[in-house]
Amino acid sequence: MTRSIRRRAPFVRALSPLRDFLATESAGAVLIAIGAVAGLVWVNSPWSASYESFWSTRVSISLAGHTLDLDLRHWLNDGLMTFFFFVVGMEIKRELVDGHLSNRRAAGLPVVAALGGMVVPALIYLVIAGGTAPRGWAIPMATDIALAVGLLALVGSRLPETLRPFLLGLAIVDDIGAILVIAVVYSAGVGWGWLAAAAVTLLAVIGARWFEVYAVGAYFVLGSILWFSLHEAGVHPTLAGVACGLLAPTVPRLNSDYVDASELADVSSARAVQTTTELAKGSVSVVEWLQHVLHPWTSYLIVPLFALANAGIEISAQAARDALGSPVAWGVFAGLLVGKPLGVVAAALASVRAGAADLPDGARRLQVLGIGAAAGIGFTVAIFITELALTDPAQRAGAKLAILVASVLSAALSIVVLRGSRRQGTA
Repeated sequence: MTRSIRRRAPFVRALSPLRDFLATESAGAVLIAIGAVAGLVWVNSPWSASYESFWSTRVSISLAGHTLDLDLRHWLNDGLMTFFFFVVGMEIKRELVDGHLSNRRAAGLPVVAALGGMVVPALIYLVIAGGTAPRGWAIPMATDIALAVGLLALVGSRLPETLRPFLLGLAIVDDIGAILVIAVVYSAGVGWGWLAAAAVTLLAVIGARWFEVYAVGAYFVLGSILWFSLHEAGVHPTLAGVACGLLAPTVPRLNSDYVDASELADVSSARAVQTTTELAKGSVSVVEWLQHVLHPWTSYLIVPLFALANAGIEISAQAARDALGSPVAWGVFAGLLVGKPLGVVAAALASVRAGAADLPDGARRLQVLGIGAAAGIGFTVAIFITELALTDPAQRAGAKLAILVASVLSAALSIVVLRGSRRQGTA
């Protein structure tokens, strides 16, 4: 009897959405670093000319009388990175519905800390470089979730477990701010006809959800139309990924082979396993399933490729002198290395003193500073915004070099502070 039940029981795999997300981000951070280093080595090697030549290769696609002609870097930055922002949008949705941002008081500290960590770096940048390139003010606002979470894993397990959700919530709010800035500030002159087409497509996505259409292919087609409409409208097309991620349903995914590990209560017998499996199979939402499927592709392939394509910066004595003399580079550098931890700590402690929020359980003030320093690792999204904000090649090069140096120093500062806080009894 027991053998028969086991034979008929469906094969399922357990998901732990938050744990899986953090584990994928941590592992992906290594590949992002490898991609960035590979880009730097390539550009500073005897084959440096082939770097720009390769990424400038143009690829055209024609469909129904419309032609899209982009180079490989833009196919990556505007096309494949849409999947990255789709995953970000779904994580924002999950956190708002059933995560650390769903409870007002629990969300209070990371939200306020993130706002401080965006405003202060932007102000520092404007003070230093506002007269030279004011459009770059959003560059030091960004936090790289993968690298920041990866760094926290590197520091060790003796830190309070509550620091990871705090950092994740902070980085997610930071991403929301970056997405809004991209939509409002860094979109070109709007083509209203194409924008209307994008709005109609969004309504079609909402309608498909309303009629409980869960075929992935249908949403892929609608998402592609939305992406193209935004591109033609002059609105940055990666926002199609964010919009679709936010609209992804949180209802249980029927006929799933996955269950939420937190729902598996009783595995003491074959019958209990079958019963709890039937209950738990409805616990994995469409958002969680899509994240589980797509997140490894974005973390292990797309974002490392983005790092390879965009981190290629010439490192030479002349490049260093140019950066040292560039207000843009100094604005980005100071914004990330100084503005991020300063803004995060000041806003967080002010919120705690006002009684609006509490420090994460078991965490100390010095550890909040360490998290603020980790938030200064702005690599992926900061470089992404640099490509949108700056048109002068020298300013772009200086800003990217500043991002790299500031991110490395922010990581080092975070490691020193967090490891030091483990040895301290009080902060």
